Amino acid sequence: MPELDVTGATSVITGAAAGMGAEVARELARRGARIALVDRDAAGLAAVAQSLEGDGHTTHVVDLADDAAVEAAAAEIAAHHPHVQTLITCAGSSMLGSIDQLTMAEMRWLMDVNLWGTVSITQALLPALRRAPAAHITHLVSIYGLAAPAGRIPYAMSKFAVRGFTEALRHELEDGSVTVGAVYPAGVKTGIILRGRYAAALDPAIAQRAAEAQAKMYHTEPADAARRIVEATVRRRPRTMIGREARLVDVLARLAPTRYWAAMRRPLRDAVDTTTPL
Repeated sequence: MPELDVTGATSVITGAAAGMGAEVARELARRGARIALVDRDAAGLAAVAQSLEGDGHTTHVVDLADDAAVEAAAAEIAAHHPHVQTLITCAGSSMLGSIDQLTMAEMRWLMDVNLWGTVSITQALLPALRRAPAAHITHLVSIYGLAAPAGRIPYAMSKFAVRGFTEALRHELEDGSVTVGAVYPAGVKTGIILRGRYAAALDPAIAQRAAEAQAKMYHTEPADAARRIVEATVRRRPRTMIGREARLVDVLARLAPTRYWAAMRRPLRDAVDTTTPL
C-alpha cells in the first residue's frame, strides 16, 4: 500500500486545542500538511494555530456531541480544504468512579464525547476523504481498549466501542481508497487524567489521589507519541501500539482473556481506588 504524501494536503484533527491533538497538528504541519483544527475550545485552537509552521490552517469550534454542529463543521472544512487526506481523532475525556458512584447521565456523557463524537465526525467527513486518491482515518483508542480495568467502566466502554467501530469501518471500506487504523497509546504525559471528570458522588480529594496515581504511570512524551501517530497515519497502518505497556497488555489480554486483571490489579491499585478514605 503506498504511503501518503501529506505535503499540501489537509489533515483534520479533533481535540486539537491541547494535548495529543495539538502535538499531532504540530508534527503534521512540520511535514508540510495543512491542518483543520477541531475542538470546542476556541482560545486553545487559536493558540495552537499560531504555533503551527506553514499556512493554510483553519480552526473550527465545534462540540462533537452535537451532530448538527459536526455536519456544519464538516461542510465548512470541505469548503476551505479541497484536498482532505487524513482524519485523526484525538478528542476525548476520562471519568473516574466505580459503578456505585457513577450515574447513568455521567456515563452517557463520556460515551457521547469519546464514542459518538468520533463516529459523527468520521461519518461527516467520509465523503471528503473519498474524493482523495488515497486517504486514511486514524482513531486514537487507548490501552484500555485492549483491557478493561476496575474503576474505569465508562472510559473502557467508550474505548472498546471506538475499537469496534474502527475495525468494522476498516472492513467496510477495504475495497475503496480510504483506509482506517487504530492507535493504542499507553500513558502519554498530556495530563488528560488530571483534567478529566469524576463522578459527582466521589470525594474530590480521593479523585485527585487516583488521578495523580494514574498520571505517575505515564511515561511517553507527547511529541514522541505524536511522531508515532503521524507515522502510523502516513503509512496507513491498521493497528499501532505506543508504549511498552500497550504491547504488554495486548499480549496479556490475548493470552489470558479472562484472567488479565490478576496481573494488572497490583500496579493499578492506587489509580483505580476511588473508595478508600484519605
